[in-house]
Amino acid sequence: MNTGFQLNAFDPNSLADLKRLARSEGEGEADTALRGAARQFEAMFLHMVLKSMREATPSNGLMDSEQTRMYQSLLDQQMAQNMSQARGTGLSEVIYRQLGGKDGAAAGAQAPEGGFELAGVARRPAIPAVLARGAENAAAPAAAAGVLAGRVPGLGVGDGSGGFSASSIYAAAVREAQVSQAVRSARDASGAVAPEVRDFVAEVWPHALEASRKTGVPPQFMVAQAALETGWGQKQLRHADGSPSHNLFNIKAGSAWKGDTVARDVTEYANGQAYTEPSRFRAYGSYAESFRDYANLMTRSPRYADVIGQTSPAGFARSLQDAGYATDPMYADKLTRIIGGNTLRNALAMAG
Repeated sequence: MNTGFQLNAFDPNSLADLKRLARSEGEGEADTALRGAARQFEAMFLHMVLKSMREATPSNGLMDSEQTRMYQSLLDQQMAQNMSQARGTGLSEVIYRQLGGKDGAAAGAQAPEGGFELAGVARRPAIPAVLARGAENAAAPAAAAGVLAGRVPGLGVGDGSGGFSASSIYAAAVREAQVSQAVRSARDASGAVAPEVRDFVAEVWPHALEASRKTGVPPQFMVAQAALETGWGQKQLRHADGSPSHNLFNIKAGSAWKGDTVARDVTEYANGQAYTEPSRFRAYGSYAESFRDYANLMTRSPRYADVIGQTSPAGFARSLQDAGYATDPMYADKLTRIIGGNTLRNALAMAG
């Protein structure tokens, strides 16, 4: 076993290993992937700091040349990597906890000191995915690493790297780690469906059946989308007084909307980069109203014409994303995994 093996922030193969590890359902493996993504982000940040310091230093010495600058850059990359693995500035620990990692002493006990060992980790090809947003009352599925990366314009794998964006790679890796964290939160210690998930599905299932009769969309597809948008009802939008908006599908309030609204700053994506913008969302008096409004949107808006009639999970999810329902580039993949996942299947069996 290659103990002490460290991921390289600038090596796509190592990043692929990190992404595969993040897909695991094992708590220890997914937690390691989450911490690994946080440390690699810190390494990239430290490398940017070192690069800025080098550029501010006069470079007209006798031995200065393009070749020496190249080797100096490689050294700075390795130094940044070593600094992040040695707990560096503490930035990775903050990111790790923000994305759902273990707090306090437990986090310290789980933190690997000699790098991340991937060689001995059993990997699985896929998991049933559930989106859980890290920020309280976030209105759209968010990857916190993507937000952080989006606030550092131009971050990439060196200059002229052929469009290889390190920020988008890390955003994808952390999003997959968040998915694994959310899957575990949807189950209790015995592996059964968590009570809050079971109760959420039981509460919205009758409304999904009614909306299905109007739209032709399979009811389990709509329940899965509501689970994706609200973290199984636990992260739905709320008013300032804490009362729920009952907006299960995070439908925004346009100029024609005359009802109540909830205002939130939300994460959107453009050209693979995350950014934050203020938005207003519709508010309803009940979940029944939310499903009726969703059904009206699907049946009356021409942009969703291709969504109606979809009977496969992948087809439904992809047509929603193609119609512009969400800007998250992984939205269709996340929704497809929830529809086909054991969590929804078991919860529906209990609700039925």
